[in-house]
Amino acid sequence: MAEKPPLPGDDDGNWLGESPADPQLRSHGASGTQMDDGDRPAWDSKLQYVLAQVGFSVGLGNVWRFPYLCHQNGGGAFMLLYVVLLLVIGVPLFFMELAAGQCIRQGSIGVWKHISPKLSGIGYASCMVCFYVALYYNVIIAWSLFYMGNSFQYPLPWEQCPMDTATNHTVKECEESSPTTYFWFRKALDITDSIDESGEFNPVMTGCLLAAWAIVSLAMIKGIKSSAKVMYFSSVFPYVVLFIFLVRGLMLDGAIEGITYMFYPKLEIWGEVQVWRQAATQVFFALGLGYGSVIAYSSYNPVHNNCHRDALLVSGINFMTSVLASLVVFVVLGFRAKNITMNCVAENLGLLGNVASPASEQHWWPWFNTSDPGSVSIADYREWYQHYGSLVGANVTDCNLEHEMNKGVEGTGLAFIAFTEAMSLFPASPFWSTLFFLMLLNLGLSTMFGTMQGILTPLMDNFSLLGRHRTLLTVSSCALGFLVGLLFTQRSGNYFVTMFDDYSATLPLIIVVVFETLSVAWVYGADRFLDDIEVMLQWRPPVIYKYLWKYVCLLAMVGLLTASLLRMVFKWPTYTAWNQGKGSELSLEYPGWALAMIALLIILATVPVPVGYVHATLLARGSPSPGPEDGGSQEMHRQVYTKCSFSEQPDAGSRLDGDRLLPRAGFLPLGNDHYRLLPQQEDMEGEGEEEDTGL
Repeated sequence: MAEKPPLPGDDDGNWLGESPADPQLRSHGASGTQMDDGDRPAWDSKLQYVLAQVGFSVGLGNVWRFPYLCHQNGGGAFMLLYVVLLLVIGVPLFFMELAAGQCIRQGSIGVWKHISPKLSGIGYASCMVCFYVALYYNVIIAWSLFYMGNSFQYPLPWEQCPMDTATNHTVKECEESSPTTYFWFRKALDITDSIDESGEFNPVMTGCLLAAWAIVSLAMIKGIKSSAKVMYFSSVFPYVVLFIFLVRGLMLDGAIEGITYMFYPKLEIWGEVQVWRQAATQVFFALGLGYGSVIAYSSYNPVHNNCHRDALLVSGINFMTSVLASLVVFVVLGFRAKNITMNCVAENLGLLGNVASPASEQHWWPWFNTSDPGSVSIADYREWYQHYGSLVGANVTDCNLEHEMNKGVEGTGLAFIAFTEAMSLFPASPFWSTLFFLMLLNLGLSTMFGTMQGILTPLMDNFSLLGRHRTLLTVSSCALGFLVGLLFTQRSGNYFVTMFDDYSATLPLIIVVVFETLSVAWVYGADRFLDDIEVMLQWRPPVIYKYLWKYVCLLAMVGLLTASLLRMVFKWPTYTAWNQGKGSELSLEYPGWALAMIALLIILATVPVPVGYVHATLLARGSPSPGPEDGGSQEMHRQVYTKCSFSEQPDAGSRLDGDRLLPRAGFLPLGNDHYRLLPQQEDMEGEGEEEDTGL
């Protein structure tokens, strides 16, 4: 589809095809002056861009959330369901965000404002959610720094329970739980018994959080020019570590049991609504939809970049990374579970060997050779226990491999308790521990860079003053993030991390994506959007995207939003607290003030959408109505660009100017598909037929 030359004096690059008399749909900075795109940074290469998108989308959730969901929801059956939803919902929405950012070459605020000023609140909502996520995500990076620093010692500090100097016995809290659990809750977090007990600041974690924000600030101080160079290491290194762990893990006893336990399909779970909700939510968060980071990264692309191929590529890499991480996790957890279970069998056989039993009762354990516990399989022991366990007293217990596999396989429990315990059993455990937490650090940082870019790029694009002081904005944002993040370095900080993770992003992000889909598919028009993509890609994407955007994706996101709201209404919000006296976790209800805080977080993140709509509506009412000489009837003008079917319009490539229909100017500059964006003035002078993007 060839691009039509611009009209004389028309260099706005209006994506909606609005008349130049309507100033609201032009790309302006805060001062109202049109921004120059000549100094807009660009990716040095396609590889750099792909690594940035992969680094943002592939995060800690791929390592500890996806394996847990597979394990809890039918193994291979859940994975198949995930793939279906990824293709039907994830890829189309991801492609939509990539194309929108690349079309307009602005951040999330500018993109949705460009479609309609009433939609600018969508971008501000994305920025708010990114800020929430950045606050607690960097705390996880701080935890990784703490553990990585403690990995440079032998033996590892979480391998054994410490001794209580007052009683000369093992610390009770550790004895009631485990060395790794004790180290996590007491040494790392020094956690309180509930969210109501704030406690003083944890000085070590405060220092680690400061270091984490300093790393982010230094890596992003020059925008994508500096962060993209870090991406070469932070995005690739985790894959190297995962493959190393996979090879090492497959050599461990229990690896096959772990893989079998994870991937064994249970197709009956497809009939459960809850499983569909979890699969859709995982697809939604795995690709980073709604954050604005995908839009921000793609806005630095050359206009003819094949964003459709990028959507398929990044989505595929994301899914394969989740599968790879799941293999690694369950290989290692299988080794850990089998080691614990075999120790349980050996301990119980030792107890049985000391039991003075009548000769008539020797048939209880006729095949047991208690002098060699390793010769007894777990299956044989469990078969015996089911028949005779009730006859030998409470001291002899069951040894269940599946029960051990269920322990600590989600979130921080996986990374900082279960996995650290498994690595402590490895030969040369400090090496493996250092490698693992360095991997977590890089996974977190690459996602953190994208999250911060989702904040900084829209602000710099929309406010010219901030755009001129990029370094100061970056450093100030990181400093603000550290100061607010001190909330998470209290002794009760882990409870606030859980609160933010569970509630601050989920609902607002789903609402953002619902409005994004409405904006593209219905306000702007799916057909017109495909036309614009055809200009970019120089070939037209399949028409199936039109129906996916307009109906399938939109209905799926509304359904997910409804399910999430109902879950919050009918299931009282709870959190998992650590009880120091009992040495175990307890499920507690959030107090009233915490519920008010949750509600406030959700409201602050979503209120920009209606506020932006009302603000733009009031501005439109306050401005003088254009007469026929200024651009004709506004209703007629609005009708032309909002209809979804081009066959119903006078001309798909036309626009109104007064009472005349004029050819619609393209919004994309012509030129070779390279990764150096030329200044707009040079484009206009050098090409003659190229048009300003309006940035």
